[in-house]
Formats: sequence, structure tokens, C-alpha cells
Amino acid sequence: MSQPFYFEPMLENPMALDRLELSFRWGAYGIRVLRCHLTSFPPGAVVNYHQHSEYEIHYIPSGKGRVILEGITHPLHEGLLYVTAPGVIHRQEADEHEAMGELCLHVDIVKLADYEDGASTASSAPGWGEEWEIAEAEACIGQLSHLPLIPAVDRHEAMKCFLVAYEAWRNNQLGQYTVIKQSILQMLLRTVSAYKPEQQGVNLPARDMKSYRYHMAVQFIADNFRRPLTLEGVAERVQISSRQLQRIFKEKADVSFSEYLEQVRLKFVCSELQQTTLTLEKIAERSGFTSSNYLHYVFKKAHGTTPNAYRENKLLQQVSTM
Repeated sequence: MSQPFYFEPMLENPMALDRLELSFRWGAYGIRVLRCHLTSFPPGAVVNYHQHSEYEIHYIPSGKGRVILEGITHPLHEGLLYVTAPGVIHRQEADEHEAMGELCLHVDIVKLADYEDGASTASSAPGWGEEWEIAEAEACIGQLSHLPLIPAVDRHEAMKCFLVAYEAWRNNQLGQYTVIKQSILQMLLRTVSAYKPEQQGVNLPARDMKSYRYHMAVQFIADNFRRPLTLEGVAERVQISSRQLQRIFKEKADVSFSEYLEQVRLKFVCSELQQTTLTLEKIAERSGFTSSNYLHYVFKKAHGTTPNAYRENKLLQQVSTM
């Protein structure tokens, strides 16, 4: 019993994606999708010699035939793909006795003006990981332009991305543009990888784990200092031992964990004393101190004055500047 055609859902509207105006930035390049469709050549059909100014990638989901690339004939069958770069003369032929299906991705790829000669303008300076996207796009498109003029096995299943893009269009839900864009990029990346199976990706950015955990701990304290916090509890949150976290605070903030937490709480207390008329008991409760007496003790030790005296002094300062 034969397997159902994987791309059968696309038969309902095989040219649907061709009707979309799809263009987007990828790294330093602009990608404009000219065609992205499923078609079929009847037995013996011929697409005579021609060339394009853009990239055309052909995937064979069914049937068999031939392609002539720069005068050399190559057999085609299900599971193969081939790339015709700008200016490559080619001719396609379906088998005399069997139809040949084709998924076609035709894209115009241009280097954007603000990235010419490898330099970006100040307004488009890389950030938020853009430098890694730029590197991947550069590597992929650089290799795409130098692929050999021979068919390759679709070992990374690039052609399945056509169905992903089609179903995103058909379902018409939030995120469809992003899914279609990512499908196009996956076609390009997987196509290049079909010819270069041993290639490695770009070196991804590595975190400074000590700084990362410090900032995670600091953010957790900022978000939760009003609640009871312990060194052990925060260490568990950032997935290290309490001893390691203590060392990180000593190294990064030059204070212990408890001293840092106390500083955060006291800063909040100072703000409350200046901007509210709340009692010391209420401020202690809102800032994570166990009691107003303990807050009074810690505050005087840190600021050399009592909370009430601090509040009165700040009020006098405000009056004198009016």
C-alpha cells in the first residue's frame, strides 16, 4: 500500500504562498520571496533553458526526471534538491513515463545598504543578539552562492518547511508571518547543510555564569525583598550552593549577601520615610524587616540617625527649598 503524499494539503491551493508579499531582513541581507509553491510536471514535460537574476531552489517531493545544469545532465528523483544561483543556465525535464513534482523557492537576496562592506550605521548597530544573526546569515548566503551545480539529498528535510509555511497561511492565526519567515530561513539553512553535512555553526555567545547568577540573584532580591529571604533560598533559585552565592556577592558587590539585602531594604525604607506618612511599624512590615525595633537598630547603625530623625530632617530640607 503506497504512502499518502506528504504535501497533499498543499494541493488544495498550491500557489497560495506566491500571492503573499513576503520580504524581510535577515542579518545584513534583505530576503524577498518571489515564489514558494508546489507544482507538477506531467510526463515528458520540458522547461527549456533559462536563467534567473535571483536564487531558485528546487526540491523533488515525488516522481523523477532530469535537470541540465551548465550543459551537464543529472537525474532527479524523490528526495533530491538542487540550487540554481543567479546566472546559472538550466533545463528541467520530467521523466517520459512519470510525472515529477517540484517544490520551488525563488528568492531575491540583496546586501542591505546599511551593511555594505561589513559596516553598519550607528542607527542599526547590532544589539540584542543581532550580531549572531548577522554571522549566521553571512555564512549561509556565502555558502549558498558557492554550492556545486549538482543535486543533493535533502538530508535535513528542508522541503517539509513548505508545508509548515503553507499551514501557517491556511490557519491564519497570530504568528503566521513569523512562522512563514522562519520556514523560508530554514529552507535556506537546511539546503546549504545538505551540501555541507560536516559544517559547524557559528560560535554562539557564552555566558559569564558568575555574572549571570549574580544578576539573577540581585533581580530576585529586588523583586522579593519585602518577603523573608535567606541566602539558602536565593541560592536555590539561581541553582548554586549558598557558599558559591556568598562568594559571588563578596566578589561582585564587595559585601555579604545579608549586607546587600539589608542595603536594598534600607534604600526602600528611606524612600518610604521621605514620601509617605506611614508608621515605622508599617514601613518595617512593607520592607521585609521582622520588627520596627530591629529596623530602628539597623537604620541608626547604617545612617547614624534614627528613622524619625531622618524623616524630620528630610521634611525640613524640603520646606527650606520651597
